[in-house]
Formats: sequence, C-alpha cells, structure tokens
Amino acid sequence: MIILPAIDLKEGRCVRLEQGLMDKDTVYNDDPAAQALIWQEQGGELLHIVDLDGAFAGVPKNKEAIKAIIEAIDIPSELGGGIRDMKTIEAYLGLGIDRVILGTVAKENPALVEEACKKYPGQIVVGIDAREGLVAVRGWADVTEKKASEMAKEMEGFGVEAIIYTDIARDGMMQGPNIEATRALADAINIPVIASGGLSSLDDIRRLMEIEACGISGVIAGKAIYSGAIDLAEAVALTRG
Repeated sequence: MIILPAIDLKEGRCVRLEQGLMDKDTVYNDDPAAQALIWQEQGGELLHIVDLDGAFAGVPKNKEAIKAIIEAIDIPSELGGGIRDMKTIEAYLGLGIDRVILGTVAKENPALVEEACKKYPGQIVVGIDAREGLVAVRGWADVTEKKASEMAKEMEGFGVEAIIYTDIARDGMMQGPNIEATRALADAINIPVIASGGLSSLDDIRRLMEIEACGISGVIAGKAIYSGAIDLAEAVALTRG
C-alpha cells in the first residue's frame, strides 16, 4: 500500500476543504509546486492533485498551477477535477500527468470512461465520492441515488486502473477513514481501491494495511500531513515495512 500526498487547488493555491465545502477552506501554501516538492522529498510515491475550482465549474481552472507542479516533480502524478471530455484528458496526459481521475463524468457519461480506457489503458482512474453509500457528483454538491458499489462494478467492466473511494462525511475532518465502507467496496470489485477521506493518524494507516489484501492499494493523505498530525516520511516508512 502506498501513501498519496494530496494537492488540492483553489484559485492557484494549495488548500484543504472540510467535507468538500468550498467556503470551508484552509490555505496551506500559496505555491503548489513548492508544496509538491516537499511531499516528493518526504517520500511521496504518487502525487494526488485535484482542481477544486474545475470540479465545481466542470472545466479546468488551475492549469498554470498544475503545469508548474508537473515541471517541479519527478514522481508520478494523478489529477482530477473538471475533466469531462476526451480533449481535456488528452491535454492533461500530454502535459505530463500520468493518470487522470474521472468523477462526475463517470456517473453522467460512462461511455466516455469506456472510450478513454480503450485509448489510454492504465491511465484512467475513477473517483467515487459517496455520502451514506450513494454517489455524489459536481464537487459533491449533488447526491444521486446510485450506490457506490454498483458504480464501481460498472467502472471495473470498462477497464479503469483503480477506484478512488472518498467518504465525504469524513473528508477533511480527521476522524479516521470509513474502513468498513472502503472494505465493502474493495470486496465488491477486483481492481485496486485507493482510500480517501478522514485519515488522521498512523493507526488509521495500520488499520487500512490490515485490509490491504482486500484490494486496498493506497490511501490519500491530505489535512493530516498538512497539519502535522502525520509525518509523511514516517507514514511512507510504515507502509514499506
């Protein structure tokens, strides 16, 4: 299992939100590229980037910051937020992003996911954000009636590389990840699942490592590493055993 340090972008700055609410943001760094370098130097193996403005607008909004991050780091990266068409997918992969994360569009236009997986095998990840087990879209603003497990099975059929599962109620709250829901989702499919939302301590990582065999391939670390509750280098060392 690997640790994925997160860079969430809002208006060109590195922020963290609480429960996905744009008006509950904390700015951690005005220079996202510098922050990305810090995470790389501390042992981050895969950088998780989210264009928050893009997620709400439905189109890319932080291109310059993303470009600066990619130029600064040597480790692989993945990016989500506002990626709703093939043109945007191609543009980001061409920029140097290693894999793109499709969220809202995966629910609203699954045919695009299937097309993208065929054209870019191994480079398409789907983010499933859920509130009480139901898929939420458009920057978590809209909760649908589709079950997260049903969507995960559908995406698996298209050939996505992995599923990022976020429990919205836990995100940014540092109350620990929803282990039960994450395990249930991983048990339902045969592709890797990356846990997201609520990470607060090394004990949380240990708990996830206990269910790694179910298909948990990684965990996204956001507020916990920004606040100092978790030392990224220590967390990486723990997962490497």
